Amino acid sequence: MHWKLVVDAADPHAQADFWASALHYEIEDNSALIERLLDLGALPGAATLEFHGRPAFRDLIAVRHPDDPHDPDSGTGLGRRLLFQRVPEAKTVKNRLHLDLHPGADRRPGEVERLRGLGASVLREVKEPSGAWTVMADPEGNEFCVH
Repeated sequence: MHWKLVVDAADPHAQADFWASALHYEIEDNSALIERLLDLGALPGAATLEFHGRPAFRDLIAVRHPDDPHDPDSGTGLGRRLLFQRVPEAKTVKNRLHLDLHPGADRRPGEVERLRGLGASVLREVKEPSGAWTVMADPEGNEFCVH
């Protein structure tokens, strides 16, 4: 079984860059599929853009775990994926779902700083009897935790 978590975004490509770096994932390369669809007239040019020097879908892009399989014809991952899709509305409320990253307690401060360098922000530090973690937000304000 494979899965993807779909994330609404104002700028899916910037989110893909952030999360690929944050998770050590790879940005999916759908350029061969896009070129085939363009050649067939099944996809208008306006539905694409150039991203990292290759054609990409304008309104969606995914990142995948580098060790997971993918379809070589479409570039689509067949494992653990995050798909970012463009939506017109801005984020307005707290996430109902979020990612917890677990670099290890002794590595948490360094990981928090690395993620800040990628564009994340620290929302708060939590210290409870059950443990300690950092609540952060990605560049579009989506919350996640670093344990």
